[in-house]
Amino acid sequence: MISSEVIIVGGGPAGSTCAWKLKQNGIDCIVLDKRTFPRTKLCAGWITPQVLKNLELYTKQYPHSLTSFNKLHFHVCGKRLGLKTRQYAIRRGEFDNWLLERAGVPVHHHEVHAITRDGEYYIIDNEYRCRHLVGAGGTNCPVYRAVFTDDHPRAEDSLIVSMEEEFTYDYRDDRCHLWFFENKLPGYSWYVPKQNGFVNIGIGGVAPTLKTRGKTIKDHWYLFVEKLRNLSLVCNRTFNPRGHTYYLRQKHIVGQKKGCYIVGDAVGLATKDLGEGIGPAIQSGILAADAITNKTNYSLKSVPAYSLPRMILSRFAS
Repeated sequence: MISSEVIIVGGGPAGSTCAWKLKQNGIDCIVLDKRTFPRTKLCAGWITPQVLKNLELYTKQYPHSLTSFNKLHFHVCGKRLGLKTRQYAIRRGEFDNWLLERAGVPVHHHEVHAITRDGEYYIIDNEYRCRHLVGAGGTNCPVYRAVFTDDHPRAEDSLIVSMEEEFTYDYRDDRCHLWFFENKLPGYSWYVPKQNGFVNIGIGGVAPTLKTRGKTIKDHWYLFVEKLRNLSLVCNRTFNPRGHTYYLRQKHIVGQKKGCYIVGDAVGLATKDLGEGIGPAIQSGILAADAITNKTNYSLKSVPAYSLPRMILSRFAS
């Protein structure tokens, strides 16, 4: 049986950042992930100056594509608002792999099925043993299912369903656009051009509200891509989107239980206004690592629940 002081289930931004910080603090840890890296990960890839600060990363140090936006274009009920800000976009396949490699800890290709408790240890599939277990496996994290389902039930009214696609395209508009409440969508859609000719487009909405209105996210996707064609943002393309789900930040959060922690989308930390997930994931990974290192309580109160206030302030970031 393989033993480690800490085992992190999931090698995405939350898990790899937790591992990176634990290694900085001299704590032995390994990462388990059912996928091999680099792997494809659809995401608008939006990161803020605060994310870079938390990662102790300067933009010139990052070796992959990093798109800077000094202005975002919001469209609300047919009206357009330009917000001056400082934001960035990465490609998740590159970003996640870089973060995991930078962590410098052992990574095991393993899909977790069973988690049991044996005294002070957690046992995973009778193959791994640890004193501290961190669940960083996203919305469907096996650590959440095994340990936190009863203590931290997820509110269905915070469930977001999303569809998106990322592809190479000879785009003419290099601005980032976000449309809110189009066709009564309880959410928003986006167009994010990136470096090296990539574009990410997507749409997300509150699942229960969609159901109440008798619409699906796929219905809204068709309307969205038609809008992109009409605006000449993306034309002459056969789309092949993928869907996924995640949870927005809830009022009451239980993220720690008997040496076990959940971080990122396993908790449900996406911001309430814009569904930002990468920043909260990275911050929660750092907080979990610090709690393990210092033997203190793991609190997520410092993780912001909203994005817009920080976006406005970020225009002054250097």
